[in-house]
Amino acid sequence: MGNYSLRKEEKIRHRADFLYTFQKGEYRKTQHFRIYSSPNRLSHQRLGITVAKRIGNAVQRNRLKRFLREFFRLNKELFPGSSDVVISGQMGSADLTYWQLAEELKGILQKR
Repeated sequence: MGNYSLRKEEKIRHRADFLYTFQKGEYRKTQHFRIYSSPNRLSHQRLGITVAKRIGNAVQRNRLKRFLREFFRLNKELFPGSSDVVISGQMGSADLTYWQLAEELKGILQKR
């Protein structure tokens, strides 16, 4: 059960880590998401999520963040090992169902 959990150390929590990933990381784009990834010096991958206020109200933004965390938790093998990944929601992403979100992200992550 431990592999399917989302531990505290698997989250990017510091602004400097977000900024480093945005500036130095690799960039990919889908219709509803931007995905940045950069290597880290840890033995595991970490996830960061950004969702701007223009995406929707607080309920919509929090729902999207829950979906993204759940996707990461269940699909860790798709993410590059020992890396920081930041997923940024774009316009229209708050209207997606979990399954639509999962299909879109799986498609871009499997192309690496």
